Amino acid sequence: MPSVRNELEARLQALHDGEISDQSFMEALLESQVFMPVRDDAPVGGFQTSDKAIPLTLETEDGMTVLILFTSPDRAQPFLADFPDFRGGILVDMQWLLRRIGAGCGISINPGQEPGLDLEPDLVEGLIHVALQKQQ
Repeated sequence: MPSVRNELEARLQALHDGEISDQSFMEALLESQVFMPVRDDAPVGGFQTSDKAIPLTLETEDGMTVLILFTSPDRAQPFLADFPDFRGGILVDMQWLLRRIGAGCGISINPGQEPGLDLEPDLVEGLIHVALQKQQ
């Protein structure tokens, strides 16, 4: 079993192991923070020069945009070795992120790693709806 680094990873591993339901995991995800890699526009003295965080997104073969997220900053490092423009990142509340993500976008959490999870755009849209309801 892969080592887990935080509560979100423990829940993700429990989902993979069939110990919790999809709904239980999604509820925990909505209350979690995730690490979002952002483009590093030639920082000066370690400070980002832009006031807009540009997240790492990839496009699938069928044209779907996928937002790349991680359960912790250290999980991101091996993946980001292939994306030198994305050396930095920020910890964000998942609900905050969902309220700002565009429609039709998928999410990949810890891509290529265990535990990891890919969320299709229709599932992301359902999570966005729940996050917007929680905001009210």
